[in-house]
Amino acid sequence: MQRRKFISRSIQAATLASVAGVPFHGFADTTKLDKRSFFKISLAEWSFHNTLRAGKMDNLDFAAKARSFECEGLEYVNQFFMDKAKDKTYLKEMNNRADSEGVKNVLIMIDREGQLADVDSKKRSLAIENHHKWIDAAHFLGCHAIRVNLGGGIEKGEATKAAIDSLHKLADYSKDSNINILVENHGGFSSDGVWLSNVMKNVERENCGTLPDFGNFCIEKNKERECVNEYDKYKGFAEILPFAKGVSAKSIEFDKMGNETTIDYFKMMKMVKDSGYTGFIGIEFGTSTGSEEEGVKLTRDLLIKAGSQV
Repeated sequence: MQRRKFISRSIQAATLASVAGVPFHGFADTTKLDKRSFFKISLAEWSFHNTLRAGKMDNLDFAAKARSFECEGLEYVNQFFMDKAKDKTYLKEMNNRADSEGVKNVLIMIDREGQLADVDSKKRSLAIENHHKWIDAAHFLGCHAIRVNLGGGIEKGEATKAAIDSLHKLADYSKDSNINILVENHGGFSSDGVWLSNVMKNVERENCGTLPDFGNFCIEKNKERECVNEYDKYKGFAEILPFAKGVSAKSIEFDKMGNETTIDYFKMMKMVKDSGYTGFIGIEFGTSTGSEEEGVKLTRDLLIKAGSQV
């Protein structure tokens, strides 16, 4: 959507809301970025997963794309440069692209490298080893963290022990590189706020924390990929927020007023602010349909709007 049309739509929505006598939680004035006094905005590369997978965008284009949305940080996804973790020439070019756009490399989200909560010690050891190269890559890129998943658990108690073991070993490996190991609520037991907060309380490493996501609280899906067991997102978010070293602003769908239809951003942002968190909040437009460009714009503007009102 062209900026002129976008602004016009914002004004029209605000006017209609005023006439109706209801508060307007619509589009933010993106010229007033100073309102975001307590946080910075980064962009999760997953927001463009459809475009990347279709070959219409390359990982090296990500820095310029993020800057076009006035984002200040980059949250990479390893899937989009899976064979480049040890390629220093490629990683150097990623640094060059980020520097030229004036954006900061924030973290790398790690997928498809094994299950860190698997009770099988051999499988778990291999998964831990597979993450080492991404810790090294994150250090080379100047990131502060990698995001990991605690999948593979079948029984809660055993999964807890396995997860703690993996996090201890990864945090020990990454300590000298000043890389944080961050766990996201990302399905299975990790989407259970009590389970994940219990894991974090028992991880005795300062460079380990969480990446609370506004969404992602589905514990179990059926064969049709429909959620059949969902944890209360606001309860879960509050439970894992005390360990946060990053925050992910998931978005799926928006109404005509520019509000996310499944998540109360104002409630989430108030929790973030009240917690004292002042780092990056990453835009992650997560739908498989709709315009990724429009989704990122709407998420950015809603973040700014909510951040200025809480």
